[in-house]
Amino acid sequence: MENHFALDTAFHALSDPTRRAVVSRLMRGSAPVKELAEPFAMGLPSFMKHLKVLEGSGLIRTEKAGRVRTCHARRDRLQAVETWLAEQRGLWEARSDRLADYVENQMSWSDEDGS
Repeated sequence: MENHFALDTAFHALSDPTRRAVVSRLMRGSAPVKELAEPFAMGLPSFMKHLKVLEGSGLIRTEKAGRVRTCHARRDRLQAVETWLAEQRGLWEARSDRLADYVENQMSWSDEDGS
């Protein structure tokens, strides 16, 4: 059940374009909040709400040194999301392959019958 909660909160966090952009940026390396907030046309308090959602989901962690808060991506949590998506992709690809095989078999039988 805990894994579902983690996925639920991760997908909720990733449902917002600002938060996805922050995660994308952090995948290139850690960054201070001020740098992360610069590309977005919103006040720092609004931006901090996005960071709070990301941190609550476990996708990022922050640490404060003096007056600077630095954000880090948590690749292990992103890996859990990627693993779930890969599992779903595999299931749907297998279903699609079985459907394609079925259709091909039906077409070949139709050709043999001349119908």
